[in-house]
Amino acid sequence: MRRVAIIGVGCTVPRPVTPDVSYRELVYEAALKAYQSAGIEPKDIDCFTACSEDFNEGTSIFDEYVPDQLGAPLKPVHTVGGDGIHGLAAAFMQVATGLLDTAVVEAHSKASNIITLHHITELAIDPVFNRPLAVNPHYIAGLEMRRFLYETGVTVEDCAAVAVKNKRNALKTHNNVYGGEFTTEDVLNSDPISDPLTLLQVSQFSDVAVVIVLAAEERAKTLRGVPVWIKGLGWCADSPSLESRSWGSAAYAQLACSMAYKMAAVTNPAREIDLFEIDDTYAYKELQHLEAASLCARGESGKLTRLGATGKNGSLKVNLSGGSLGCGVMLEATGLFKVAQIVSQLRGIAGPAQVEDAKVGLALSWRGVPTASGAVAILGK
Repeated sequence: MRRVAIIGVGCTVPRPVTPDVSYRELVYEAALKAYQSAGIEPKDIDCFTACSEDFNEGTSIFDEYVPDQLGAPLKPVHTVGGDGIHGLAAAFMQVATGLLDTAVVEAHSKASNIITLHHITELAIDPVFNRPLAVNPHYIAGLEMRRFLYETGVTVEDCAAVAVKNKRNALKTHNNVYGGEFTTEDVLNSDPISDPLTLLQVSQFSDVAVVIVLAAEERAKTLRGVPVWIKGLGWCADSPSLESRSWGSAAYAQLACSMAYKMAAVTNPAREIDLFEIDDTYAYKELQHLEAASLCARGESGKLTRLGATGKNGSLKVNLSGGSLGCGVMLEATGLFKVAQIVSQLRGIAGPAQVEDAKVGLALSWRGVPTASGAVAILGK
C-alpha cells in the first residue's frame, strides 16, 4: 500500500448553538480552511467522503445535500453512516490502494437543530426486546458504569476526576465550550442523571464541522500542507443487542486498537504513543477506553487519573483538548474532531495544550449508546 498523509485540516470552533449559520455554512467554512491549509482546489480532489446519519439530519439520502458546500458537484461522494474515523478509514483505503491520489473527509454536527435528539437515539435501541422497557441512552450508560465499577474496583471519585481534568483542559484551548474549574465534589453533587451518573459526568452536545484532506505520498510532496501520516487504523462493531455484550469492558475498543496497533507496528502503546484523544462521552468511558487500549492494567485507570498520569505532565497525556466533556459531543464529527486535535499537536500548533516534541498520537472514538461501535486512528509526523 501507498503511504497516505493528512495534508489539510479545517475545523470550525465548537459552539453549543449556532442559530446564525446553517450546517451548509459550517461545512463551507471548514472546507475553505482545509483547502487553504493544503494548498489545493476542490477541482483537484478525486473523491469526497461524508459522514452523516439520515435520522440526525432529518433528510433521507443526505449525501444529496453534501456536494455544494464542499465544492464537489459532479464528483464522487462516498457516504458513511458512522463516526468520522470510519469515514477517514474509507477514504484512506481508496488512496492507499492506488484508486485515488487525493480524497476529502467531512463530518459535522448541527445537534442544536434537533429538538428531540434523545428520542431519535432511542430508535436505535432494539425494538422487540429493549424499547418496550422505555430505557433511554443515559439510563443504559448508568447501568454500564455501575458494572464497570463493580468489575474493576474503579470508584465514582475516579470518574469524577476525569470530568475535573477534561473540563479544566478545555479552558486552555480556543475550543472551550463546556470547560470550567470544578472539584470532585462539584461533579458528584451535580444533578443526578442515572445512578451513579451525574450531570457533570455527561458530555453535552455542540455544533461543529470538520474537513480533512488526504493525499498519497507523491501527491502530498507537491502540496504545501505539513503532512501528518496515517500509521494505523482500526474499527469494530460489537453486538448490537444489550443482552449479548460485555458490560464491564469495551470489547469494541480493544479490538479496534489491536487492529490499529498491528497496522502501525505498535507493541507498547503507552511508551510508543505520545498523546491520546480518547472518547469520554461519559466520564467513566475514558477510563474504560484507557484499559481497552492496553494503556494500563485492568482497574488501574482510575488510580492513574487521580495521580495525574493522564495530565499534560503525566506519562499518558489524555484529552488535552478537553475531550467531549470540555468541547462537546459532535455526533458523527466527534472522532474526526479528535483526529484534528492530534494533527494540531503533531504540527506543533496546539497552543497552551501543546505537547513538546510530540511525534505520534492516537484518536479513539465511540458512536455512543446504544451502539458498541468504535474506531481508532494512529497518526505520526
